[in-house]
Amino acid sequence: MRTFLCMTVAALTACVAVGQNGENSLRFEAADVHPTSLTANNSQFSRGPFILGARYDLHSSTMVDLISKAYGVVSDKVLEGPSWLEYDRFDVSALMPPKTSSENAKLMLQALLADRFQLVLHKEDRPLPAYVLSAPKGKQKLKEADGSGDTGCRMTIDQARSVEGVVSNLTLVYTCRSMTMTSFAEGMTNMAIAQQYVGTNPVQDKTGLEGKWDFTLKYNLPTAAGAPGDNITIQDAVDKQLGLKLEQQTISLPVLVVDKLSRAPSPNAPDVSKKIPALPAEFEVATVKPMEPIGNANGPIAIGIRFAGGRVEMSGLPLKTLILQAWGVQADSLVGGPKFLDTDRYSIVGKMPAGEAVPAPNSPLDQDAVGLMLRALLAERFNLKTHFEERPMTAYTLTAPKPKLKKADPSTRTKWTDGNTPIVLSNGNIPSRTVKFQNMSMAQLAEKLQSLGSAYIHAPVLDGTGLEGSYDFTLTFSPIAPAQLATLVTRAAEVGGGAAGAADPMGGVTLFDAIDKQLGLKLVEQKRPVRVLVIDHIDEKPTDN
Repeated sequence: MRTFLCMTVAALTACVAVGQNGENSLRFEAADVHPTSLTANNSQFSRGPFILGARYDLHSSTMVDLISKAYGVVSDKVLEGPSWLEYDRFDVSALMPPKTSSENAKLMLQALLADRFQLVLHKEDRPLPAYVLSAPKGKQKLKEADGSGDTGCRMTIDQARSVEGVVSNLTLVYTCRSMTMTSFAEGMTNMAIAQQYVGTNPVQDKTGLEGKWDFTLKYNLPTAAGAPGDNITIQDAVDKQLGLKLEQQTISLPVLVVDKLSRAPSPNAPDVSKKIPALPAEFEVATVKPMEPIGNANGPIAIGIRFAGGRVEMSGLPLKTLILQAWGVQADSLVGGPKFLDTDRYSIVGKMPAGEAVPAPNSPLDQDAVGLMLRALLAERFNLKTHFEERPMTAYTLTAPKPKLKKADPSTRTKWTDGNTPIVLSNGNIPSRTVKFQNMSMAQLAEKLQSLGSAYIHAPVLDGTGLEGSYDFTLTFSPIAPAQLATLVTRAAEVGGGAAGAADPMGGVTLFDAIDKQLGLKLVEQKRPVRVLVIDHIDEKPTDN
């Protein structure tokens, strides 16, 4: 027998099915759990949950990702546990009962982690670093609100500009009206790229300021030390523009502590994949329209993929990019095909199939589902024919001629943290990516390099270092290969109507130089059989809509 307990949390009311022992009894009706394939191009980042009708998917998720999604906490509030908690990655596909709410889906994920991984955890408060907003006497630069207009903060962006050859950084502008200091502090971690300045812990309001206020806050994207142009941090902006102080303190905050966990999930039930609804194989209806080449376009072009109201919109993408998106492969893994793949651009609008396979409201769209439907569309409209095979391609082996590595504490988690910021393409901005590795073996580093350096490496890397144990180290490099960056900057100038110069290589540290000079390691090039996608045939023009 089951009873239903209803608990009110803030303004939300959730009814949870519980057994007589008080434990959560909600379960997925079927669930497929397996390690993420190492060949997946985006296997370094958790994706989902995706809810498509009765189907639930999570891709490439570490155990920390799974716990944080199941319990609705940020990942740095999941503490302790084994060292692999942020390294091993898993895929989850499941069948939910009809009309399952997102809150109940979280409870089902909690039950899955307990059932399949024997996860045991508990909640407690621990002292953690957090930021406090305070108001020094007599220094406030706030205007008391008159009560008119909308309440809240609206963001706009001031574009980068060049002054005497120096390009300024992008400026984020928040115009706030009728805001209490408590609401402002609580919402600060949700402001654009604010977590890179203040972390993920809530900002505490200790200003003592009552009432509502009008103010404007302007700050920049984080930049590398010594980079030209503006560099206004959120802390600087709060101090100089508002007359307030944003300082770090240690505060007791709630966390989840992992007590017990199995590294391997229990086996899937026989034929479980047959019980889970298949992803839609094709669009219900789709239109394909050619677009003018970039150099002939009048005004800005919206380029990219977005999902809105049961429709998938792909704007201004060349055929080659559409093929890469459909099969989830990198550019160097695509072989054959005519020249028009790089030049002919199309806009595609596809309608998702009707019925239960419609994404839930506010649910992101699974790119795996988009890929399957896009494959069918390209085959139907462009008569595209492909196959996979192995061919000798450029690959790399990681060696250690003069290693400069620090031995890691084996009790710490194996992980990497990425300080990557949005890339701004301009003639004065060379993007830089800093990745910090913790308790990482050389075999694990080699395993990750293809995904971390996808602009440079297009095949799995082998570990030939001979180094045992694990290490802590930092790697800083340009995420875009210099020659490719120059091409993108030239193309951006064309789209914006500016003068396009020659695509000369730009500065920046390549991944190869960074590994050599910063770590004392080397990527040695060799030929190895690599799985590639071969284009057998494609028509230049699509069939009519």
